Amino acid sequence: MNERSEEIVYSVNYITHTRDELIAHLKEAISSKRVEHILGVEKTAVELAAQYGENAEKASIAALLHDFAKERPDEEMRDLIISENMDLELLQFGNNIWHGPTGASLVQTRFGVTDEDILNAIRNHTVGAPEMRLLEKIIYVADYIEPGRHFPGVEEARRLAYTDLDAAVAYATEQTLRHLLEKRAKIYPKAIETYNKWVAGKVKGY
Repeated sequence: MNERSEEIVYSVNYITHTRDELIAHLKEAISSKRVEHILGVEKTAVELAAQYGENAEKASIAALLHDFAKERPDEEMRDLIISENMDLELLQFGNNIWHGPTGASLVQTRFGVTDEDILNAIRNHTVGAPEMRLLEKIIYVADYIEPGRHFPGVEEARRLAYTDLDAAVAYATEQTLRHLLEKRAKIYPKAIETYNKWVAGKVKGY
């Protein structure tokens, strides 16, 4: 992934780091494979931001930091869920669910990010939410369709992402739930709430 694919100059409105400093920090804290994914999400998120009129800087920051907690130790994440008074039902799940809400908390502490759109985009990128603002939807979809993703249906998700973002949210949500049901995996209740809002009972445009 070309780290120079998006020439975004950060202001000091959302984070004190430059984009290059942020990427350098990620490279020190996260595996190279994860960084590659993160850069793919950023590229996609910035494109979707341009498509739908979102702030490109906020999209870049949220994308670069969305998986900040992905490789943190489980014990640290459990302690954070408890100390930050998060939903204790999270403890019945694992890092795939934890790293969104715990990541938002860590990003606020480590990088001084206070913008609620950015924090909510990080917080909700794993299971979505019944109510999502534009940046949340962009990161949720970008994480699903970034160039490194290869699975049945991803091309349809990409098509929808650039024509009808809400339809892309619905498609990603439904396909994710189908996958979990096929695996008979335990489903975090918020994921069901997302499905009920974005998919159930709606006429699908795909």
